[in-house]
Amino acid sequence: MSLGITWYTLEEAESKFGLKQTDILKWVEEGLVRAEKTGHKVVRVNIDDLELKVQELTGI
Repeated sequence: MSLGITWYTLEEAESKFGLKQTDILKWVEEGLVRAEKTGHKVVRVNIDDLELKVQELTGI
C-alpha cells in the first residue's frame, strides 16, 4: 500500500506500470480500480488498486 501519492493520472499510471490506458479504463468500468471522475471522464486512478491488479496478473 502506498504511503505517498495514491492517485495518478492515466498517463502517470500508464508510464509507471507500462499499461495501456484502455486496459486501465476497462478495470475502472468493471469496478476493479477506483477512479476520480470529472463528468464522465476519468481524471485519476487509485494506484493501490492498480498495483493489486498488476500483482494478480503477474503473480508477483
